[in-house]
Amino acid sequence: MTVLIVTGTGTEIGKTVVTAAVAAAALARGRTVAVLKPAQTGLGPGEPGDAAEAARLAGQVTAVELARFPEPLAPATAARRAGLTPVTPGEVAEAAEKLATEHDLVLVEGAGGLLVRFDGAGGTLADAARLLRAPVLVVAPAGLGTLNATALTCEALRARELDPLGVVVGSWPAAPDLAARCNLVDLPEAAGAPLLGALPQGIGALAPERFRAGVADWLAPELDGHWDAAGFGAEFDAG
Repeated sequence: MTVLIVTGTGTEIGKTVVTAAVAAAALARGRTVAVLKPAQTGLGPGEPGDAAEAARLAGQVTAVELARFPEPLAPATAARRAGLTPVTPGEVAEAAEKLATEHDLVLVEGAGGLLVRFDGAGGTLADAARLLRAPVLVVAPAGLGTLNATALTCEALRARELDPLGVVVGSWPAAPDLAARCNLVDLPEAAGAPLLGALPQGIGALAPERFRAGVADWLAPELDGHWDAAGFGAEFDAG
């Protein structure tokens, strides 16, 4: 796995922290890592974006941002309103392929959900994934409503002949409610893909050293950790 696409079922659900955790786990195994953010929205010049935040938490990561638009909107909309040139799936794929010649792992973090538009032609992160023939990691929230959104995301992937690598819960609460506990069992069924991790809520605020020390506890072996879905579910009596 040279390129891994990180998408989500929506916005503000932990994609950047999951990207950072996957990067940190790979670095701990001695791999070189790049994080590519195709389109950063909602930030002005000089403000640290998602790629920079992933690098801050993970460590020695090459952080690349292809385009930035000031308003916190979908990339295509933000580019249009700013009068700027949008990024296209082809440009995303080209940048990821170049980084893959120089790194063991390239993480491509999308904006919002899988089918958020990058450009006026309707290009999406899914289109970039198809061009790259890359696996896709789906980040989902823990609670009520996540099953439908996760199922729709994975169904959209398979409709494009893309298989989800798995699902990671982007923010696992300290005191999970009934829906969250049951979702540990139901998410893999809804996704048709394994549950590959659960990141504790608020870990993005940890000091980088503490963050890096914990990543193996939050991610499954497929993502260079030792987290076990069955054991984690048993801990919370999921069922």
